[in-house]
Amino acid sequence: MTDKVTIHCLPTGIPGLDTILGGGLPEFSFNLIAGLPGCGKTTLAHQMMFAMATPERPALYLTVLGEPPLKMLRYQQQFAFFDFDRLERCVRYVNLGDDALAGDLGKVLERIVAEVQVHQPAFVFVDSFRSVVASRADTSDLQMFMQQLGSLMTSWQATTFLIGEYAADTEANPVFTVCDGIIRLDQSVERNTMVRKLEVTKMRGRASLAGRHTYRISPSGVTVFPPASAALPHRNGPALPPGRASVGNPALDAMLGGGLPRGYSLLVAGPSGSGKSVLAASFLAEGARQGEKGVIALFEQRANRSAQVVLSQLIASGDVALVDSRAVDLSIDEIVLLLLGEIRRLGATRVVIDSLSAFELSLTPTFRQDFRESMLRLVSALGHEGVSTLMTSELEDRYTDLRFSPYGTAFLTDAIIVQRYIEVDSRLQRVMAVVKVRDSAHSDALRLYTIDADGIQVGPTLQDREGLLGGRPTHRITGRDGP
Repeated sequence: MTDKVTIHCLPTGIPGLDTILGGGLPEFSFNLIAGLPGCGKTTLAHQMMFAMATPERPALYLTVLGEPPLKMLRYQQQFAFFDFDRLERCVRYVNLGDDALAGDLGKVLERIVAEVQVHQPAFVFVDSFRSVVASRADTSDLQMFMQQLGSLMTSWQATTFLIGEYAADTEANPVFTVCDGIIRLDQSVERNTMVRKLEVTKMRGRASLAGRHTYRISPSGVTVFPPASAALPHRNGPALPPGRASVGNPALDAMLGGGLPRGYSLLVAGPSGSGKSVLAASFLAEGARQGEKGVIALFEQRANRSAQVVLSQLIASGDVALVDSRAVDLSIDEIVLLLLGEIRRLGATRVVIDSLSAFELSLTPTFRQDFRESMLRLVSALGHEGVSTLMTSELEDRYTDLRFSPYGTAFLTDAIIVQRYIEVDSRLQRVMAVVKVRDSAHSDALRLYTIDADGIQVGPTLQDREGLLGGRPTHRITGRDGP
């Protein structure tokens, strides 16, 4: 016999989890959802149950809690996924509390068998399974109970979930051996922020994504954020226009060698008030004029408070989508997922992130430690989508060194524009220059510019001055050759 058995995968209904599971949950599998109290095990189980159960394939939820099922339902019904119309018709609850308290695993198994035979469920949930095994039974009894329960559930063709309070450092347990899949939830508090992570430590027959992945519990339920590289497949929307993308300023386009090459990432670095956000808005507005959609992630100021009326109008008209997460415990994968989702929804070809400095502060402290790696994942994901990206970064003027990024991430971007303040005749003026455009010729001139109601106005170079990067340029010596 050479034909392979095909394992059908079930969609879990948890955003992002199917990607981590390698396509879904194997049908008829015997699974454990493990984690300490408060990490969302019961919420995850309910969200999966309401997503998968149907009148033809009902679910049976066996509770072994010290509280009645009605109390548990009182809290679960606060989530958007909870559907009263499906109770009893698709989902049925049974309380095994009294059987578990007796401490006889044999009687517990008999009760489970009786309920399954009566209701013929396609999905069985036991919550909390740790309460079932926390009896007077020894290891051998538990091993036999697990083997019998697993065999019976498989023979009934039921996909089973055991929910238990098992920590990551829990010693070897017969439960872990018998289970086909183990989904472990974890949470920690860092500087008044909650970091939640999910890990698939075991999944037979599936190539699940390794590692610990962040997730969030919101009024909608649980959302898991896969790695940026696996968050969404390659875009299948309209092809990018060929050539270069105008940044909305003819003089700056000329400095870039004819505009920003399509699909490139551009870093605009400069001190506060240098016009980074003004240039970002011009970039999106020019795209809208050419019929291109855009996406902007704002971390510094809300769009409805922005002094840039043009940007507010672009968002209101639907030409630009706004990613405006004010959560204080962001992860890079969450932001990438939000960005890619809006890019796909609009078919956007331009993206702005304003700014990287505020973005770093929005991340949970644990994710700030590897900000360079986070930026690599972000830039790579956007590059994979083929969009043209403009990112702004706050850069302190020190005048003693020429830096383009406070994070050492300038090498990740394809193009860099640097903005500086200089003192000329006791007046503060602004200069900008194109530092690099990968695989392209570009201007190397430091040019004056001003900001008015129409945006950035690029001016001339200071031919009679030198030492501009030092902040206090001096007059060039008469007769000295120019650069």
